[in-house]
Amino acid sequence: MMSETATIRRIEFFWDPVCPFAWMTSRWLRRVAALRDIEVEWRFINLSILNEERDYETEFPEGYRESHNRGRRMLRVAAAVRADAGTGAMGPLYEAFGQSIWHRVLEPGEDLRAFIGTDEHLCAVLEAAGFDTSYAAAADDASFDDILRAETGEAVGRTGSDVGTPILSIDPPDGPSFFGPVISSVPESDEECLELFDAALTLARYATFSELKRSDRLQLDLPVVTGRPD
Repeated sequence: MMSETATIRRIEFFWDPVCPFAWMTSRWLRRVAALRDIEVEWRFINLSILNEERDYETEFPEGYRESHNRGRRMLRVAAAVRADAGTGAMGPLYEAFGQSIWHRVLEPGEDLRAFIGTDEHLCAVLEAAGFDTSYAAAADDASFDDILRAETGEAVGRTGSDVGTPILSIDPPDGPSFFGPVISSVPESDEECLELFDAALTLARYATFSELKRSDRLQLDLPVVTGRPD
């Protein structure tokens, strides 16, 4: 029997490179998209903008403000690249960001936040993705924040507040949107990847359904967390 998702043609994925859960979900969705021939457009959502009305000192662990601000620097660079190279450039650029941040094993005592979003990091990512390293200068250009703010607002406008990253929109603007799924690892088989996608979509299509959550989850299966290389 043909799956009900067979007619899906496009998904918008709102990402912030500083979020490991968004990165894990993106790896899963790339696999699903290849299996189902779905176009994915990689759009922006920035955690520092999303949480700017919250008190970082009392509501977040130490270091989150800095991490979220570094995410903004990276997204400014992405916005500059997109302005010149188009939306198709975002897939390779996000891939380069994710690989550079989450698929490295840290040295003892090394602070990941000390590296990400720096000029050195941005230039390395741009070079890996095939873009001119001059785009790294956009990290300090606050004029790109208008774009980040608009897309963050658009993403949250589709799901409601009190969400995080990533946000997925199915066949926008009329299809369902949701935060997540938040996963600790990519399912091992193609069949399991598609089962998860179909389950998430089934729930999202019910307008009366809003949340299914558990906080007891496995450790993220990423080298930067496990200390093991891929």
